[in-house]
Amino acid sequence: MKYTEEFKHTVVHDYLSSRDGLLAVARRHSVTNRSLVERWVRAYRLHGNAGLSKKRSRYGADFKLSVLQDMWENQASITQTAAKFDIRRHSTVGAWERAYREGGFTALMPPLRRPKKMTIPTTKPEVPGGEDKRSREELMAELEYLRMENAYLKKVRALVQAQQNSAPAKKRK
Repeated sequence: MKYTEEFKHTVVHDYLSSRDGLLAVARRHSVTNRSLVERWVRAYRLHGNAGLSKKRSRYGADFKLSVLQDMWENQASITQTAAKFDIRRHSTVGAWERAYREGGFTALMPPLRRPKKMTIPTTKPEVPGGEDKRSREELMAELEYLRMENAYLKKVRALVQAQQNSAPAKKRK
């Protein structure tokens, strides 16, 4: 479930102003998990209001490595490290650590993006000889002729197919 920034502020201020624990505050506000409240409080204490706002970021491989090195040097948890560096999803740091252990520094590099597909131009191709100056009646007559030709060809095809289906199969000697 996604929670609004305003709701997070309400929950954090309730926790900070009361003597109740994380679980009691989580239950009072119908937050599904006590650890969410803990994360919000930690983010608020470290980064103020900005810690509770939505954030979408792309991180480079150097930054990812520095985050991991800091976590290892300070023997901090993934959650503590994510809060310290204002990384909203703590699982992101865990994913970086797994990737680094499996593939080294190159595994931290962002994947190459596919080039955008070429768009098809929406301009209509020009008719040879300039603009089509035929009248509506001429165009309707051509359309009628093409429809009749199409119907005729369909009937011929159906007759040929019917003859092939009705012809007795030749016996081989």
